[in-house]
Amino acid sequence: MLLKNKVALITGGAGLNGLGFATAKMMAEQGATVVIADLERAKPAEAAALLGAQHLGVVADVVDKASCERAVAEVLAKLGRIDILFNNAGITQPRKTLDITGADYDAVLDVSLRGMLYMSQAVIPAMREQKSGSIINTSSVSAQRGGGILGGPHYSAAKAGMLGLGRAMAREFGIDGIRVNAVTPGLIATDINKGLIPEDRMKGILEQIPLNRIGEPKDVAGCVVFLASDLAKYLTGVTLDVNGGMLIH
Repeated sequence: MLLKNKVALITGGAGLNGLGFATAKMMAEQGATVVIADLERAKPAEAAALLGAQHLGVVADVVDKASCERAVAEVLAKLGRIDILFNNAGITQPRKTLDITGADYDAVLDVSLRGMLYMSQAVIPAMREQKSGSIINTSSVSAQRGGGILGGPHYSAAKAGMLGLGRAMAREFGIDGIRVNAVTPGLIATDINKGLIPEDRMKGILEQIPLNRIGEPKDVAGCVVFLASDLAKYLTGVTLDVNGGMLIH
């Protein structure tokens, strides 16, 4: 098993049809003890229980630094270590540039970008002490192509910021044995876009994807598991495209 004896912390992982939970399930299958961190209303403990009794759910609001620190402290107290952090929490909004309000901007950038920073800051000291760790961040093809299918420009900005922050972290913490990488999913069939794309528009989208289908959550999960594992032990600062060929560059 690729992740035997590893402890993995996944943010935004309680949604059962999301990338976080798909990754949690695959990591558990590969031997990891999984911690799902999410808002209280998302019921992370219930989601973790679906993986098995040994897995853990913790309440964490990634835009609140103290909340991130409390969640990490709880994990370390119960499990003793954190080997993998999957910064997956994020939100999107369908806005045009001139329609983005200050509140819109703050909401989208805070969850993806500030959340990535705060949770990484909370986890890195333990990883430094272990002299090992793998951090994987969920960016998006929209960061690379200047817009996605549903998210507004502020979503593209947040996801591009995650790439920049992650690369800087990779340079800073490589000496400590901590690897920092990103996945950039294309259009994936999750609850965040369910029912929002009309059939005629979907046909046009599929014509632009060489593999001629939208992705499944497990398509992304497999790439995250790879980056978390020792198969990727000489990879850091990498952006791994998971888009079916929507963007080839």
